[in-house]
Amino acid sequence: MLAAFFDTPGGPENLYIKEVPRPVPKEGEVLVKVHASALNRADLLQRRGRYPPPPGASQILGLEAAGTVAALGPGIDGHWKIGDRVMALLAGGGNAQYVAVPTYQLIPIPQSMSYTDAAAIPEAWLTAFQLLHLVGKVQKGETVLIHAGASGVGTAAIQLCRLAGAVPMVTAGSADKIEIAKKLGAAAGFNYKDEDFGKKCLEATNNVGADIILDCVGATHWEKNLECLNTDGRWVVYGLMGSGEISGDLLTKLLRKTGSLLGSLLRSRSGKYKAELVKAFTEQALPHFAPGGPNHLRPIVDSVYPLQKIADAHQRMEDNKNTGKIVLEIPV
Repeated sequence: MLAAFFDTPGGPENLYIKEVPRPVPKEGEVLVKVHASALNRADLLQRRGRYPPPPGASQILGLEAAGTVAALGPGIDGHWKIGDRVMALLAGGGNAQYVAVPTYQLIPIPQSMSYTDAAAIPEAWLTAFQLLHLVGKVQKGETVLIHAGASGVGTAAIQLCRLAGAVPMVTAGSADKIEIAKKLGAAAGFNYKDEDFGKKCLEATNNVGADIILDCVGATHWEKNLECLNTDGRWVVYGLMGSGEISGDLLTKLLRKTGSLLGSLLRSRSGKYKAELVKAFTEQALPHFAPGGPNHLRPIVDSVYPLQKIADAHQRMEDNKNTGKIVLEIPV
């Protein structure tokens, strides 16, 4: 099969397409013929040599995929069958023509949804669902400040906030991205490049602040985060795009707010955790992807690249040009 590969860590130019052995599904796994996959920041970090896959996971890039079940491994109970349309959360291996997936990480693709839209769901939407519900414990009526509000996770979190009865606000790096976030349901948006989002968030909430902050940035935002964190608020860190090295009295300011600082990753979580997360998402959120409902959810696809153009897709994400997900079409 064909797969995206790199021999040495570095820039997007190091990526190329290589023929590799097709995986064989193990006990409790299915083989998925991949029609579309998608990019995540973790792929960029792995390509740079800064985020290796967990032990035992595929070295091939790609944390999500959409396609059809092509083969069943031993011990499959009959719930899944060959030909089923599925999307999958992965620890790696999605940027290839085939990937072996434990059945507990499979999600059925809604009937009317395309493979490119489906590929934009698993990693981003499960991350956002996890951050809001399992980590942040979001409650109806709470305010949630979402950094990188026009990213894949950000656009998912906005919609999931609305579904939960919470009020989403976002930061983003351009007026266009903020406008898109507002169209998805964000109550307010702040351009972190030329606005003090800490002060702006307080103004927008009558000096109450955010009950939850979803933070994929880290160090460069910490002081403003604490400025606008509500008393007893939850600051959830799930990425470090702005570095993890903090200089300053973070803990004193956090104590004054009696706030909680929570860290969360998804890729390295246990199989049991992922199974419970996929089950909760499938039951609580997936039905709302059906068109026409009052709480309709939709994945936001920024652009679609053929697998052979994966270096261009990585460069677009490196340049922060995307709004929503960058999807790869896999040759069948």
